[in-house]
Amino acid sequence: MTPTDEQASAAFANRALLPLMVVVTLALGWILLPFYGAIMWGAIIAMLFTPVYRRLLARLKWRRTRAALVTMLLILLVLILPFALLTAALAREATQVYQQLQSGEMNPSVYFQGVFDTLPDWLTALLDRFGLVNFAALQRRLADGLALGSQFLATQALGIGQLTFEFVTSLFITLYLSFFLIRDGDSVARALRDAVPLAPEHKKELIGKFTTVIRATVKGNLLVALIQGTLGGLAFWALGVGGALLWAVLMAFLSLLPAIGAGLVWVPVAAYFFVTGFLWQAIALVAWGVLVIGLIDNLLRPILVGKDTRMPDYVVMITTLGGMVVFGINGFVIGPAIAAMFMAVWHIYAVTRIEAAP
Repeated sequence: MTPTDEQASAAFANRALLPLMVVVTLALGWILLPFYGAIMWGAIIAMLFTPVYRRLLARLKWRRTRAALVTMLLILLVLILPFALLTAALAREATQVYQQLQSGEMNPSVYFQGVFDTLPDWLTALLDRFGLVNFAALQRRLADGLALGSQFLATQALGIGQLTFEFVTSLFITLYLSFFLIRDGDSVARALRDAVPLAPEHKKELIGKFTTVIRATVKGNLLVALIQGTLGGLAFWALGVGGALLWAVLMAFLSLLPAIGAGLVWVPVAAYFFVTGFLWQAIALVAWGVLVIGLIDNLLRPILVGKDTRMPDYVVMITTLGGMVVFGINGFVIGPAIAAMFMAVWHIYAVTRIEAAP
């Protein structure tokens, strides 16, 4: 066989290999799709705790497996144990709220009617024009909605607390994958870099951008959510609002939405205090929400998220919202990560075109 024939044969083999690579990659993705959340969080935990592993490895001169096991123990103590305790407390409180709704001990219809009774005549007339004065129907819908919401929270929290098969499987995959990515992450990253058909400087830019955005998004958003949820829950507890832990968890969850998150909870409660005559409680909650909870969002989020990601705040907000709509709770990480990769790829494309220009 001549060199020309060998080159032609190699080119044909490469062309035949590409479709096969696409097929097997899609097949593997299809197999792993049910556990994409567990796999994603396993990789994220590994990215966050790899610096800890490297410090243990360097300072204590341990073997890789031993250092990785100690790192996993820290993960269990810092992440998994607090999450389990919070879930157990949330399950108890959600169950109590649901039982109170079912027994009639907690009657949202009374509060609902009280709010409408305090409305001025002009607002009542306006609501009547839009057919919103059928208080009985609205009360039933509100009560049903609150009951369903509390039942859902109780069911989900109890399901996790009782270690359902799906939760145990996902947690096992997350921790199992985290261990091996922490221990063997350097070789995995090297293999990925070698597989990407780009110039070395472009590979470095893409991988650096991706890891930076993931770390900044997770650490920044979760820290802001934790602080805002805690501050909001303390305010509700001090003001005598029932189910303070439930409200705190809801505020922490909604705080993943930049700018508007926690306000979706404390603003309606402050409005309820105002229209029912609890003026000092309303003023205190508004002041706390604006000056403390809102300041945390406006001060910490740009520092922890925007500064490291080097993306405008509006891009972070829009991609976070879009990501959560498409991917659920995991979207607060996936959305900004996709946006960062989009910007990095287009930057590389622009630089490559300029370099290729005559």
